[in-house]
Amino acid sequence: MAVHSLSASSSASTTIFRQHKPIIPAQNSLRLHMQTMQSPWLGNPTKISLNSLNLRPFMQKLRSIKATTVCSLPTASPERVSASAEKIPKWSSKAIKSFAMAELEARKLKYPTTGTEAILMGILIEGTNFASKFLRANGITLLKVREETLKLLGKADLFFFSPEHPPLTEDAQKALDWAMDEKLKSGDNGEITTSHLLLGVWKQEESPGHKILAAFGFDNEKAKELECKISEPGFLDD
Repeated sequence: MAVHSLSASSSASTTIFRQHKPIIPAQNSLRLHMQTMQSPWLGNPTKISLNSLNLRPFMQKLRSIKATTVCSLPTASPERVSASAEKIPKWSSKAIKSFAMAELEARKLKYPTTGTEAILMGILIEGTNFASKFLRANGITLLKVREETLKLLGKADLFFFSPEHPPLTEDAQKALDWAMDEKLKSGDNGEITTSHLLLGVWKQEESPGHKILAAFGFDNEKAKELECKISEPGFLDD
């Protein structure tokens, strides 16, 4: 009796398995859907080849957006970048990543804007750049900066949601522009680094970033020391 029951169960499971349709991979499923898509004008299924779709303009636009994103940061003065591309100093990859981390930190704190305090945290979060190492060597860490930021600016509304890219405060924009202007004045063909960005924050004396740095002992002598470091021939942002 038990043997018969086992055999029946096995037969049933085999039958159920055979009734299931084979799984179609997502790409094949999309292709099948596109090939048999109903045409609202003809009333009959119309075959559409994916190869016939012209995606070239879209891909060119995507590449163009990517190229703009990875070589520049926001500027309040478009004339700074009106010169030929060869004369425009480029931001280092670590400076760009630090800026992205600053925006993310502003969102995490639920702040409506990206300020100089967020730029400081972005530099420290990136962590591998020379400016972050200089700050840590002088006892300025991410945890300290974050705590001091909350003391200075307070906590945001719990139910407030920051925009995807919190706009720069006036002081933060001035810090970015100062960094670019100083690089242009130097005549050096190198990149604008996180150290230039850090010095730009320090130069905004009424900004939260400046006040936070000063609270932890960063002063004009430290700024001068950093300026000397980045003006050395062959300086690298690491």
